[in-house]
Amino acid sequence: MAVASVVAVVCSWAGAAQLSARAPALAGAWLAQAADGLTTLPTGKVSSKPQIVRAAVANRPGDGYRNPLRGVHGLLPERIDDGVDFAGTGPVYALGDAVVTNAGENYGWPGGGWITYRLTDGPAAGLMVYVAEDVTATVQVGQRVTPMTVIAYMFDGGDGIETGWAQPTGDSAESELAVAGGIGGYGPFPTRVGANFDELLQMLGVPAAPNAGDVAYGILPANYPAIWP
Repeated sequence: MAVASVVAVVCSWAGAAQLSARAPALAGAWLAQAADGLTTLPTGKVSSKPQIVRAAVANRPGDGYRNPLRGVHGLLPERIDDGVDFAGTGPVYALGDAVVTNAGENYGWPGGGWITYRLTDGPAAGLMVYVAEDVTATVQVGQRVTPMTVIAYMFDGGDGIETGWAQPTGDSAESELAVAGGIGGYGPFPTRVGANFDELLQMLGVPAAPNAGDVAYGILPANYPAIWP
């Protein structure tokens, strides 16, 4: 009996050691499966998988676009206009791999912030993103960034932030160009370009803007994906 007990204990130790050695691989496979489930949601609806899996996948580098507002405290969607407006405070990340083209210049937007970056990967590669208004840049022009890079900090300045598609020059919002309908700061809203950016954010887990279901004005230029994968 004593010999049998020793053998049982040794086997138990061996099994535990083997399971411990395999745990990282098993966890990695589990997260990979969870990531596949999250990235195939075309409507932006939340997956039924545990929230802890969403958090882990959302912070994994090198795997496409990520929610750029995941670190904002008290995030509150406001409206779609030229882009999409939000209230809250905290870090703003890059949407994907990109190159910064403007960092902090004031182009007359409320709150004084203006940051643009050109995406270098994914279905929107080549398109320009802006983050404006109550933000302070933490990057420099020419800097290469990833979805793990904090590009700005959003502060409570009373205006909130606006983010969306920028013109190829980075001078202002894409919706203001004739090819997109020539819609400026007085509307009508929501713009089609702004709604397109909101649809992308929803796919990444950002809450929809209150006017997301309204009829959109203007034109979505042909170089913008009409449906996000």
